[in-house]
Amino acid sequence: MGGDGDLFETRAGRGRAVHRGLCVTILAGIVCVWVYRLSHIPQEGRFSWIAMLFAEAVLGCYWIISQSGRWAVVYRFPFKDKLSSRYGEKVPAVDVFVCTADPVLEPPSLVVNTVLSVMSYNYPSHKLNVYLSDDGGSQLTFYALFEASLFSKYWIPFSKKYNVEPRSPAVYFSRTIAVDDSSFALEWTHVKRLYEDMKGRIDSAAAKGSVPEHVRGQHKGFSEWNSKVEKQDHHSIVQILIDGWNPEATDVEGNRLPTLVYLSREKRPGWPHNFKAGSMNALIRVSSVISNAPIILNVDCDMYANDPDAIKDTLCFFLDENHGSQTCYVQYPQQYNNIVKNDIYGNQNYATDNIELSSLDGFGVALYVGTGCFHRRESLSGKNFSGNHRIESGDNGKKASVEELEDAAKVLANCSYEKGTLWGKEMGLVYGCPVEDIVTGLSIQCRGWKPVYYNPSKHAFKGVAPTTLDVALIQHTRWSEGMFQIFLSKYCPFILGRGKISFGGQMGYCIYLLWPVLSLPTLVYGVIPALALLRDVPLFPKVSSLWMVAFAYVFAAKTAYSLAEDVAVGDTVKGWWNVQRIVVIRRMTAYLLALIETVMRMLGLSQSAFVLTAKVVDDEAEKRYKKGLIEFGGSSIMMIIVAMVALLNLVALGWGAVKALWFGEEVLWAQLAICGVWVVLNLPVYEALLFRRDKGRMPMPVTVKSLIIVSTALLVSVY
Repeated sequence: MGGDGDLFETRAGRGRAVHRGLCVTILAGIVCVWVYRLSHIPQEGRFSWIAMLFAEAVLGCYWIISQSGRWAVVYRFPFKDKLSSRYGEKVPAVDVFVCTADPVLEPPSLVVNTVLSVMSYNYPSHKLNVYLSDDGGSQLTFYALFEASLFSKYWIPFSKKYNVEPRSPAVYFSRTIAVDDSSFALEWTHVKRLYEDMKGRIDSAAAKGSVPEHVRGQHKGFSEWNSKVEKQDHHSIVQILIDGWNPEATDVEGNRLPTLVYLSREKRPGWPHNFKAGSMNALIRVSSVISNAPIILNVDCDMYANDPDAIKDTLCFFLDENHGSQTCYVQYPQQYNNIVKNDIYGNQNYATDNIELSSLDGFGVALYVGTGCFHRRESLSGKNFSGNHRIESGDNGKKASVEELEDAAKVLANCSYEKGTLWGKEMGLVYGCPVEDIVTGLSIQCRGWKPVYYNPSKHAFKGVAPTTLDVALIQHTRWSEGMFQIFLSKYCPFILGRGKISFGGQMGYCIYLLWPVLSLPTLVYGVIPALALLRDVPLFPKVSSLWMVAFAYVFAAKTAYSLAEDVAVGDTVKGWWNVQRIVVIRRMTAYLLALIETVMRMLGLSQSAFVLTAKVVDDEAEKRYKKGLIEFGGSSIMMIIVAMVALLNLVALGWGAVKALWFGEEVLWAQLAICGVWVVLNLPVYEALLFRRDKGRMPMPVTVKSLIIVSTALLVSVY
């Protein structure tokens, strides 16, 4: 969606001319590198030379794709004050979807904090409807939501009255706040005590694995668990805990409360449930008979609302008179509240959030990432954009009793409901792809709708970032595998998007879809130059050769520009360096496994599975994370690869340095420099292998296996 509107402004990013000029010179250097490789193929070390040619060809082509997708950076600025003066309370209703799936990996107390944060938006409460989808079918989660429905009567008026931020009670009360003897202090103390009591009851029930018997009689919904309810085998459960249309459903100050609904869709053995996409589609249908709001917000259960005015910002894009009728969704970037200084796992990538995704927006596309996204309900129904699609501000829901609505909604959540329908194909989120969010967003855009990517200075949502290397890599394995499968399917942007979205937008999508392809060239650069250095086989021109200028310029220019770009958008030099390290580790491990898994799946040797990552870690690991220590404590194949490459380059660098300084022999300086870069990148790995004694060190089996592999490689390369 390009151009300015009456409720928002679009500004082009600065430095476009500089970026494009630099890209032209780097491209010239890349071409020179390719020419050198093709015109100087040696007899000795031919295999290594061809491997380097392959690596440089893949990396060069990927760089071209990635830079082509970054040429149209734009930034959005909504005018929410203008929106408020124009519409006042006559704004459209909003349905909020919160998804959870496992009460162990996603503790109920974490989930209800997200629910309470979205219930507390600075928005008319009678226009707000919050739905919790529990794919685990857990009575513990329902109990937590029941407790939250009671506590909300105190939390919502308190947070709005004093404009407290953030609206997640756990995060808010964890911060040091100056409290005096004022009325605020009294209310703050009272509400905090109520929250701690509620959290204590929820955590106690979770620890025991059961709900206290005296509580079960306080709400009819607990009777749903009188019959057999297992995670993968249970009936549909729909319970309206707060009826927002009921004038008696008020907080302690007499203000109306938002509607609050619990949903656990039916699951039966033999019926596909389609993971999160199936959950979202059930929410779309169930909400259509209860509230049917024209705007839908979906967030993950660990991603609380950080900006209480985010809905008003978003409506500026949907209600804009010039472009609003074509807007299908407004995507916010993923931000986290537990990022440590210099971000050791690269969870908060400044360049991605501020440049790459903003450039996609300039090309008229935006990635739907599955959370932190406001949707137009109409665009999720499979409709093509056909002109005027204005959003009305009237109330669309509640035309029956609570019991009648619950019964009607249960039918829509049955696992057999979608059979023979267009759900998962043309309606709702698309099934059949591990990363269904990306495919859904692309499919909607190919029907003529236009999305918006909005990255405000005040973060709209904040979640929980991985705090161990294993979890971070597992997450990227899942993402990259799914996205690569999209590239190889009929949903590839070059196929599905041809003639429907801009070519720049197609290229921009491929920045992420092609992640696994980068695994092999990265491994080549991590292994081949080191082995060749040990065997005295040159893979690069001599330092005195003009050809070396091309190699040196491409490396120096890309590195310097990447650093300048990151620092310009708010990162630190050390933070940028940590990103370089984690990107290399991801490519060698997560992306490699994703590539292998995708090939095996294509051969029919593997099936896709949805893997939940834990949202909590033990206290000792948390302390190490806050100190900036990488948690290597897993014994997976990924850790062995990391250790192996690090040790190989350390040995090669040492051997090259000894030859130069002790024996005075001629050195392959380019390969020595490459090994040096690898060694500096892997300093935390050596520390974990050799010096650390905490539980976050490299496990001894990993150290032994990597040493055996490196020793074997050295013997083979020498003899």
